[in-house]
Amino acid sequence: MRTMPIDQETDKLSVVYSVHVIEGGEQGFLDAYDRIRKSVASVPGHIVDRLGEPIDDSRQWVITSEWETPDHFFAWQQGEDHRALLAPLRQWVDQTQSLRFRVVQETVGAGA
Repeated sequence: MRTMPIDQETDKLSVVYSVHVIEGGEQGFLDAYDRIRKSVASVPGHIVDRLGEPIDDSRQWVITSEWETPDHFFAWQQGEDHRALLAPLRQWVDQTQSLRFRVVQETVGAGA
């Protein structure tokens, strides 16, 4: 294991979007997410997107993404296409929470 401080010059933004999928809405949610991830992959400044599935019956899914800078993320989020792109996803969720943060330290496992 090794812990590394992240370069203070790095301005990468991490976003965590937690959603509670309505009962029976998993496939609709997955279909909507698939369309979103394909579109976001081509957005300038987008680095990676991940989808986390709950391991219990909570229906609480997590979407994480990383961006080169906060400006890249906010330009996409505030763009005209953002609302239209996310609209189909919203019909499958009844609760959301969004967190945005800059990573300041990273611990890498021994096998990495």
